[in-house]
Amino acid sequence: SPASPASPFDELEGVAALPYGPGRRVATAVVAGGRVHTLVVKGAPEDVLERCALDDEDRARLARRADGLAADGLRVLAVAVAERPARARPYTPADERGLTLLGFVGLRDALAPTAADALTALSRRGVTVKVLTGDHPGTAARACRELGLKPGEVVTGDRIDALTGPELAGLASRSTVFARCAPEHKARIVEALRAAGHTTGFLGDGVNDLAALRSADVGICPRDGVDVAREAADVVLASKDLTALDRAIVTGRRSTGNIAAYLRITLSSNLGNVIAMLAAGLMLPFLPMLPAQVLVQNLCFDAAQLALAFDRPGPDAHRRPAVLRPRALLRFMTGFGLLNAVADLATFGVLALALRSMGEEEGQAAFHAGWFTENLLTQALVMLLLRSGRRAAEGRVPGPIRIATSALAVVGLLLPLSPLGPVLGMSALPPLYYGLMAVVLALYGVGLAAARKRFAAPPAEL
Repeated sequence: SPASPASPFDELEGVAALPYGPGRRVATAVVAGGRVHTLVVKGAPEDVLERCALDDEDRARLARRADGLAADGLRVLAVAVAERPARARPYTPADERGLTLLGFVGLRDALAPTAADALTALSRRGVTVKVLTGDHPGTAARACRELGLKPGEVVTGDRIDALTGPELAGLASRSTVFARCAPEHKARIVEALRAAGHTTGFLGDGVNDLAALRSADVGICPRDGVDVAREAADVVLASKDLTALDRAIVTGRRSTGNIAAYLRITLSSNLGNVIAMLAAGLMLPFLPMLPAQVLVQNLCFDAAQLALAFDRPGPDAHRRPAVLRPRALLRFMTGFGLLNAVADLATFGVLALALRSMGEEEGQAAFHAGWFTENLLTQALVMLLLRSGRRAAEGRVPGPIRIATSALAVVGLLLPLSPLGPVLGMSALPPLYYGLMAVVLALYGVGLAAARKRFAAPPAEL
């Protein structure tokens, strides 16, 4: 077979390389061919043109040409060369002078198929998207428009250098696209947004994103990012589907809402029990509830509250992030805690009326059983009415919560009557008590529903 034709590159040999780096947007390869070394320089058009042997008029004309290509959505690289006599000493950036421009290379990046859908979904969740890139402003703006994101005025890295922290925070809050950003620019923008009180997530996949990934509240890296970026990130996406970000946000907000419901229910119920316990300790000559009874009651209540993990908050809860507001939580806990204490004190009155004919020892055991039963029934009502999901009036209580509250009520009613009742220091109650307790529970349920309208925190608050 005929021999392959010789390539003009066969006689070339790589001698040195000056790579990209922080603050450096050009890369140079030095190749040897005979007694001459050729420097091949590529990089950002403005940086390469600055190193070329051109007059101001030609440099400005070529820069306009590069800007025009970038405005069409292309990623533009300039390529230039220079020949130097062969030498042994190392090459430095100082040798990248007096270059001859060969031309521009335009590259068009394919947008991720799910990027537009992800931006739309994030907008619905109240998440503001900022674009931080090292690309030309025109390229960044064009990509944003193709994704349906209004770029507005594009801010460049040289403008960021002249701003103080508060000034940058204000500019970052108003602007959407930041172009020609060095790694330190990205990190400063993220830090400025955090200093202004925003919770920030940064999605990046390259070495230039490391500083910003570490500065953000949540660093996110795609699965095909470089190794150091994946190690620096808090979250690594398992798939290329960017809408996974929306699903993660919804899951996080749902979990936060359920945790908020748990805190509200537990703290208000426990506060009411503590107040009632102190009041009973002052009024009664015996313990209102024995330690074993307290442990069993708390075990049953805590086990039932595990079902709150299956609650599904309404759509409004997913539109904004949950914010911890201690005053709102304290107001909620105090209001419902006092209401719970009033129900317990009313139960004491009912017990005194229903058990007045019993002896001392028998009366104490029945009192323990009565308060034990009332506590579990009121806690079941609290779980149903104070959960974070859709209101009970919509008839959409999740199955696990229905089962858990029903089981809690059954345990409260039947445990004192079972063989375990005497072991725990409880005895059967007279029928009169159950009738009076039903009245107390009905009034307590009405009070809960009325107080919820006044004290319940909005979905975005804890």
